[in-house]
Amino acid sequence: MSEIRSMSGRRVLIAGASSGMGRETAKAAAREGAELVLLARDEARLAAIGDECSQLGAGKVLTIQADASNAKALEAAISSNMEVLEAVDTLVNTIGMNIVRRAFSELTAESWASMIDVNLNAAFNLSKAVLPIMRRRGGGLIVNVSSTAAKKPDPSGAAYQATKAGVAAMTHAIMEEEWGNGIRATAILPGMTDTPLLEKRPSPPTPEMRAKALKPEDVAEACMFVMRLPARAHVSEIVIQPAIR
Repeated sequence: MSEIRSMSGRRVLIAGASSGMGRETAKAAAREGAELVLLARDEARLAAIGDECSQLGAGKVLTIQADASNAKALEAAISSNMEVLEAVDTLVNTIGMNIVRRAFSELTAESWASMIDVNLNAAFNLSKAVLPIMRRRGGGLIVNVSSTAAKKPDPSGAAYQATKAGVAAMTHAIMEEEWGNGIRATAILPGMTDTPLLEKRPSPPTPEMRAKALKPEDVAEACMFVMRLPARAHVSEIVIQPAIR
């Protein structure tokens, strides 16, 4: 008999839930009956995915409109919803951005800082927020979506590569420090994925490029694989990329 755990009875916080990988992960978890806490900046799109997850069979759905890159705003949002968040056993962070003027020669102090804020500081703020909750619960799982850009140079730009490498390194460090508290941490590194992020490329992707890309559902399935595993199993890192180049 399989010991892979059902998502029924699990409470999952998904950050970046209003679009792309986060939205598809929310839908996948909802279909399996998970209780969801969905966090994003866009209030209208957040409400829409919340309604959709309820219709798909989620146990409960709470939406939180907040900017995870803003530590004080996130802390206030967490504090005002602590009764629900105290039962969270899993964090899935899919927050990420890129910019059009991404070449190193084009980066400014401001654009560099904005990339650090959204891609790296949001992951830090979210992990800091859930770790005390997970310690009190005696365990938990943190899944941070990084990128294959963390491992090899590509056209995504220096700021994107640096911040996504930081997300992966931070995730591994959390695992190293927290395994004794029953907390696992996994980094998922997708290659080119057909999400709104592609529109930020200096040259918009062609239909042929999009056809070869991963779909957000593929990354969501990788997240679900990690979440379904028993607590004794730890996946340090998953690299998932298009099979056709």
